[in-house]
Amino acid sequence: MLVLSGVKDIVDIIVDFLKQRKSYFRIGFMTWIINVLIMDHNLLLQYGAVIRKHKKEEIVIKEGGKARFFFVVYSGEIKMYNTGDDGKEFIQAIFTEGESFGEPPLFLDTDYPASAKALVDSEVLMLEKTKMTSLLKDHFEVHLQLTEILCKRLYFKSMMAREITMHDAAHRILAVIDFLKERDEFTEKIYPVSLTRQQLADLTGLRVETVIRSITHLVKKGELLQKGRKIYR
Repeated sequence: MLVLSGVKDIVDIIVDFLKQRKSYFRIGFMTWIINVLIMDHNLLLQYGAVIRKHKKEEIVIKEGGKARFFFVVYSGEIKMYNTGDDGKEFIQAIFTEGESFGEPPLFLDTDYPASAKALVDSEVLMLEKTKMTSLLKDHFEVHLQLTEILCKRLYFKSMMAREITMHDAAHRILAVIDFLKERDEFTEKIYPVSLTRQQLADLTGLRVETVIRSITHLVKKGELLQKGRKIYR
């Protein structure tokens, strides 16, 4: 367990942070727009990972379930989310090919704080915790990368907590788009926003009607461009 202690200390901080439910629902989207751990598929398979297929909308992780596996998207897209008492869905993250997810509760040996399901037909690599522990002991560079990613998640969550709890809807939307632009290392003049209005609403905790009104306002101010349904920053 000595090898994992550094990761666990960081994860402890993250989970304590997420237990503050109000902040948790407001800043969850940052897990999508920051760097995530990109794992080598072949390395995982060497340590006994299996590939499981999931149909669109099929549950991969259920909130409250015991964390037993390390997950990596082999193909497709996986959405991590919470559902409020009113039935409204709040997106915590969207993961694509090569990205890992669900690490904190695995290393803490606790239950999942959110659910995950396939957005499209997908394949997911699953590696049992004991085998993942062996992989980390044998490959310190992977352990170091994982530690760095968890630190980045905590750092950016703290930054975004300030952004979207102290500012209006328009500022929240621009903050999400600007972080996406930074994440994608986009250097051209006009950035095409791939998110739908509904996704922006789910990611920021706003109503879709509020997002639509805010985008119209931002277009008029020249902060955003709009061509048909597509928006640009």
